[in-house]
Amino acid sequence: MAAAAVPGAGRERRAAAWGWGGRPCSGNILDQLRQGQVTGQGLARGAQITEAFLKERDKQAKWNGIPLLLQKLYVNSQPNSDFSKCQSILKEISPLLSMEAMVFVTEERKFSQESTFPNTYTFDLFGGVDLLVEILMRPTLTTQKKKQKISDDLTKDCLSILYNTCICTDGVTKRLAERNDFVLFLFTLMTNRKTFLQTATLIEDILGVKKEMIRLEDIPNLATLVSSFDQQQLANFCRILAVTISELDTGSDDKHTLLAKNAHQKKNLGPTCAEINQATLLNIPGFIERLCKLATRKVSESTGTSSFLQELEEWYTWLDNALVLDALMRVANEEPEHSSPDSSDESGVANTSSRTQLPQSMKIMHEIMYKLEVLYVLCVLLMGRQRNQVHKMIAEFKLIPGLNNLFDKLIWRKHSTSTLVLHGHNQNCDCSPDITLKIQFLRLLQSFSDHHENKYLLLNSQELNELSAISLKANIPEVDAVVNTDRSLVCDGKRGLLTRLLQVMKKEPTESSFRFWQARAVESFLRGATSYADQMFLLKRGLLEHILYCIVDSECKSRDVLQSYFDLLGELMKFNIDAFKRFNKYINTDEKFQVFLNQINSSLVDSNMLVRCITLSLDRFESQSDMKVVHVLSECRLLSYMYQMNNRTTFLFRLINIIHVQTLTQENVSCLNTSLVILMLARRKDKLPGYLNALQKMEYDEKYPGFILNNFHSLLRFWQQHYLHKDKDSTCLENVGVRGSPEGSSCISFTYWKETVSILLSPDRTSPCALVSYIEEPYMDIDRNFTEE
Repeated sequence: MAAAAVPGAGRERRAAAWGWGGRPCSGNILDQLRQGQVTGQGLARGAQITEAFLKERDKQAKWNGIPLLLQKLYVNSQPNSDFSKCQSILKEISPLLSMEAMVFVTEERKFSQESTFPNTYTFDLFGGVDLLVEILMRPTLTTQKKKQKISDDLTKDCLSILYNTCICTDGVTKRLAERNDFVLFLFTLMTNRKTFLQTATLIEDILGVKKEMIRLEDIPNLATLVSSFDQQQLANFCRILAVTISELDTGSDDKHTLLAKNAHQKKNLGPTCAEINQATLLNIPGFIERLCKLATRKVSESTGTSSFLQELEEWYTWLDNALVLDALMRVANEEPEHSSPDSSDESGVANTSSRTQLPQSMKIMHEIMYKLEVLYVLCVLLMGRQRNQVHKMIAEFKLIPGLNNLFDKLIWRKHSTSTLVLHGHNQNCDCSPDITLKIQFLRLLQSFSDHHENKYLLLNSQELNELSAISLKANIPEVDAVVNTDRSLVCDGKRGLLTRLLQVMKKEPTESSFRFWQARAVESFLRGATSYADQMFLLKRGLLEHILYCIVDSECKSRDVLQSYFDLLGELMKFNIDAFKRFNKYINTDEKFQVFLNQINSSLVDSNMLVRCITLSLDRFESQSDMKVVHVLSECRLLSYMYQMNNRTTFLFRLINIIHVQTLTQENVSCLNTSLVILMLARRKDKLPGYLNALQKMEYDEKYPGFILNNFHSLLRFWQQHYLHKDKDSTCLENVGVRGSPEGSSCISFTYWKETVSILLSPDRTSPCALVSYIEEPYMDIDRNFTEE
């Protein structure tokens, strides 16, 4: 970055070295400018070069007069200068850069080369970026009592040119991101409605590359700023908030090893910047209430036509949204042919001869894009440290009933024959606003339902009564959360949100990308203490048969979808004899059962939670004398298969063999916990030595004695360190039904988990339950250290 980004900084030194009218020494002028910008010494901006020299080289170098214009801009932007002249100069520069920016966002480019965009590159090279920053910030930096006022139009031009340069020239955005004073200053410009959109888009771009996350509490008068936003501005502001409340993206969370995460947590014990920012937002009066209103308002309640058309006009010149606008305008051109005078608020508006009437499909797309940002912010907050506080507020402000009312006509609306597709994407691309809204909606439902009693707000009053009737018929107590649910906050209408989701889930095409998210959302409703009534509510609606169809008959190949189906199936069937009876009725041939087993065995990382469920259920059923249970035990192929010890030991062997301490992640650590479940149940029946003997024999059969048991010993040592660490949040041990949680919904106390692990790790070679008793001395390798780095 140039040394003179702040007015006056280093200017006298450079003047002495060069002289404002002096000619630079010989050599490549571009190399000298680059070097000066990097070091802050010597030639750092075009204003230091003589006008004669610039004119002489301009045509040959194809600079298009940009250095000369910047020199004029520099002269006319000094303190006490007439800023009106600056605007006329920028009007000459702007078209040169905007054309390149338009190419950038509309052409598919594989490489970012400076030569591709010579104008923006030249503009930055000759100090244009730093000069515009100086101009924008001058009123805040001057010590004069009467501060210079910069017009709204000049501010907009500066912001637009800065953004165009950022997207076309490498390094500019990162340089701006390094200037915290400038980033915080930009937020002050958001108070002006005329410059809001340009400011918001530039801030979003800058924060996206900033190495250190900005602290929202550092923004001057944040609460006042947010309260000044109208709903349209607040929705756009959520795009910025998304960057500030999400943990910095360091790759897929599941791909980070638990060793690395543990080491990181030891070094960073306090709340993260993202968590601090989340708390800051929740302290803004009325913030969550306004987000809930934005998320649930109908299209007919959205911003008036005139203000939206004004925004579209700005989007046309604001290139970040050019692709969106292009798609919207194409839909708008088609709309008159399809509009119906009898359409409802959500599906159409009356035709009118007025040219200012906004086509309904454009209004819908506008609302979809707003809801995307709002739902994302709410989703992140629901997963944060203040989850219970957020839950209470969004329940009070009726987010769930509001989304239920929008489900058919906006969230899961039927598409016309001309489905909206953004430039460069296809109909199944997750970048499509329609598709992204659906996924964000499903993620919100997943976060909302997961281990929280408010999940019953997804039902309507009739469906809650149905849950009560199921409990009464089964002669079991009602779940307290059902009894305590505030009926005034639940869904209204004929169907609740969960039922609507089940309906679209069953109709989803085999290749649909929504299947994974739909299954995750429904599974989250079942997570927690196993509820027979919840399971039966879903079983009565054909969910089990739908899942089995997808796994067996459609022979799903997607690992992500298969994992979500296996996890959901496990929660749906756990301890439920009726579910196993239904399973056996659907999987009614050996051929079908073999396909099902093949799917399970294709990836135990994906299916191990189902294996855990079957093992736990079998153990419970074996202790019951009910004739119905006895009959299902004797008839069900799945339970009969798991009943055989050799099948359980085979699963145990494979579960231990596919994981190692160095490769454990939040995703595959469930394999370790499932293997422990098998052994804990064996210990209850005094059969633990038999399983350890079987593992030893399988090692010898594989001609590799000790490799499984040594690995298991290391895994259990890690288990102790990971789950018993004094800094570990104890809630991770209490969560039920989660892949990374040991206790799961196993109904096994955590004390028993700890005892079992300690017994297995006992150094006493005479103990029949200690791993070391089954590893011969020559093959012993239990003291190996595993690194956390």
